Amino acid sequence: MTGETWTVYLSGEIHSDWRDKIADGVASAGLAVKFLGPVTDHASSDDCGVHILGAEDNDYWKDHKGAQVNAIRTRTMIEKSDLVVVRFGDKYKQWNAAFDAGFAAALGKPLITLHDPNLTHPLKEVDGAALAVAQTPEQVVQLLSYVIEGTL
Repeated sequence: MTGETWTVYLSGEIHSDWRDKIADGVASAGLAVKFLGPVTDHASSDDCGVHILGAEDNDYWKDHKGAQVNAIRTRTMIEKSDLVVVRFGDKYKQWNAAFDAGFAAALGKPLITLHDPNLTHPLKEVDGAALAVAQTPEQVVQLLSYVIEGTL
């Protein structure tokens, strides 16, 4: 697919600059990549359902509404993507990221996971569905460069 623009969905933790590092690396490498991703403003992501559809007295229903509204974006963008990168961080349990990885795998989307080595055991099933397991954003950039351009 050299010469075509690839669409890459960046899923996962929202508390570090890993997305920026990948975007900067891709730009420096001159790769034709369009990035998609979830809403990374935590408060907006949590409150979108009740803000748009109305308040809830029970936190379960508040979270449920937000998850469903966010799923409209996530599912649509993963379906549009050529490749999905899912980042797992140490700070929070990213169950939504694991779901995104499973959804991408079910759609047959190529999947790259990105996480520190200390998460290898808890993510063994998710990594088993991935075509590559990276430990740094720089490795993701190298993977993208190789699969897009076909050169090392």
